[in-house]
Amino acid sequence: MDTSLSLARGTAAPVPAPPVTGAGAVRVADDKAMLRAAADLTRDLVKPRPAVYWGDLIASVVLGYGALVVAATSDSTLVAVLAAIVSVLGLYRGLSFIHEVSHMKHASVPNFRLGWNMLVGVPMLTPSFMYEGVHNLHHAKTRYGTVEDPEYLPLALMKPWTLPLFILVSALAPIALLIRFAILSPLSLLSPKLRTMVVERYSALAINPQFRRRAPEGEAKAYWNRLELAASLWAITLIGITVAGVLPLRAFLTILGVASAFAVLNQIRTLVAHLWENDGEVMTVTAQYLDTVNVPPPALLPALWAPVGLRYHALHHLLPGLPYHALGEAHRRISAELDAMSPYHKASYPGLPGLVGKIARSTMVRR
Repeated sequence: MDTSLSLARGTAAPVPAPPVTGAGAVRVADDKAMLRAAADLTRDLVKPRPAVYWGDLIASVVLGYGALVVAATSDSTLVAVLAAIVSVLGLYRGLSFIHEVSHMKHASVPNFRLGWNMLVGVPMLTPSFMYEGVHNLHHAKTRYGTVEDPEYLPLALMKPWTLPLFILVSALAPIALLIRFAILSPLSLLSPKLRTMVVERYSALAINPQFRRRAPEGEAKAYWNRLELAASLWAITLIGITVAGVLPLRAFLTILGVASAFAVLNQIRTLVAHLWENDGEVMTVTAQYLDTVNVPPPALLPALWAPVGLRYHALHHLLPGLPYHALGEAHRRISAELDAMSPYHKASYPGLPGLVGKIARSTMVRR
């Protein structure tokens, strides 16, 4: 990934190395030409543009929260439903910036992490510590797809009923977060054993049930504690003002409904972000790329269900340091440069239905 050799368009495609076979799966050798070309062609795209980050985030939250107010107060059912849909999309986009926060060097976009936590992370009860220090493990070359990867389950190798369960359980996320911050956080201060459980099992946006998080240390611990305190106070306040009647029950249920809807939407995106075909063995970078998904243009809907660059998830795994606003241009350059036989093109898919169908068929074929 840190090489500088480029592959000119029209050069002969390299002869691929034979797959390395292992127990229960076919191991894919790294395509060095693809890795070198991807790195070389995008060196000028690595600098984040703060104006893009701030403008996009602010527009997303203004639209999301504004529509949420309309959905919670409108007397028209149609207007309320339409506003709720807009709110889901706006807040989902705003929340998706947690992915960028987990990758960026914070000095490159000053105060963005703080601003995101104030505008989205704390109000949505998903402060950045829930992803920072977790998501980077998913990108570790020797962890991806293994039992040590917090964001990986071999869904394509599991039973068919696991897919709908995987989606449906996410609808309970808002309630789980309220319990985590309004109840478990305060109680954990009184019990070291409970505190260990909260940190290890309930402080990460992870899908691997075997993952256990390590306790933060030093500056990270101090930042975690400040964010957790803020989220806990907000969760308690939200419940308190609802019980006291200050916040109408309809408004509270609307908030939960919108949050549940974008949690489900994100889980559907997660379902198709990978092919989930690894059986737990360590994979090459190329194999990791091919197990991951791009949904590039001309498809339009991925901009809504995979926002903030997540439609280029496979490319992101090749170049995790690229800011989200550069991924489209990076994809265009690499696609134009590499030979049609390059593995790079094999990670691109036309849309959501086909990806869901592919994973669903895999679960049935392997039974």
